[in-house]
Amino acid sequence: MADWELRPASAADVEVVAELRAVVLRADLERLGRYDEHRVRQRLRDGFAPAYTWLIGVGGAFAGCVSLRPAEDAHWLEHFYLAPHLQGSGIGTAVLRGLLEQCDREGIKVRLNVLRGSPARRLYERHGFTLETEDPVDVFLLREPAVAGSAQVATRLA
Repeated sequence: MADWELRPASAADVEVVAELRAVVLRADLERLGRYDEHRVRQRLRDGFAPAYTWLIGVGGAFAGCVSLRPAEDAHWLEHFYLAPHLQGSGIGTAVLRGLLEQCDREGIKVRLNVLRGSPARRLYERHGFTLETEDPVDVFLLREPAVAGSAQVATRLA
């Protein structure tokens, strides 16, 4: 695995992130008949929250991003994109593991949605996400905090 780092995003990063989103999601959106060159970028621009977003750097270069946005009963893992040439290298797993460990320490659930048929779903399921609901385009997954899950098991065993 290449050396990587996280740094906080700023509003100025929106276009580079929007472009990465378009590249990463294109094949899945085309498969679902939903790819629109303008819309794929605009949806990112409309929902970009730099206060909750980090950029992933590899060798000093922009390689991806991830957001963890607080909501009422959980945090939303959003805009998790990694440059295609780095997918499968272990960087995404390491970034995800770090974010989930933080949520576990704080006892926070994590929600996300992934496009139906996306190979990314397997990554999330390996890290404890389970199906919450789905529609013709999106699959919504939920992960309970590991600490809470362990406490529930211990309570059931007592």
